[in-house]
Amino acid sequence: MVIRPLVWQDKDKIRQLLEQRGTFNKKEIEVAVELVNEALRFPERDEYCVACAIDPTDSLAGYICFGPIPMADDCYDLYWIVVDKKYSRKGVGGKLLQSFEDYVMSKHGRRIYVDTSSGAAYNAARLFYEKHGYQLVSVLEDFYQKGGSKMIYMKEINH
Repeated sequence: MVIRPLVWQDKDKIRQLLEQRGTFNKKEIEVAVELVNEALRFPERDEYCVACAIDPTDSLAGYICFGPIPMADDCYDLYWIVVDKKYSRKGVGGKLLQSFEDYVMSKHGRRIYVDTSSGAAYNAARLFYEKHGYQLVSVLEDFYQKGGSKMIYMKEINH
């Protein structure tokens, strides 16, 4: 598995990956694709960074999208991390996450934040973050809809 920067040819594959997962609604998919488009159009801005996990057959196994938080000193947001179902629980997500954390460390970042949902469809995501050292720091009740809370995780990056 190789982790490499986003290229134009990844754009449609990322949309297919998001749709294939079955976790995200149409609006969420559109937002994710919009961030990929921004990363491709304006790479010099570093607002949205995307890295892709490529398998030995040169297929997209997963991707991660992240960026610095405006007006927050040395803090980053993890916007999306999505892995192809056939690679679930095979270390691809962990490799993508580690590449992001390495990037943050290289930029002397100090914290990473991740927003996710309290919904059952996101149970695996929450367990994944906790397994990788992220701590739940805030819950915003009924954020997405009644009964759908926003859960914010954070990890301190040690240099």
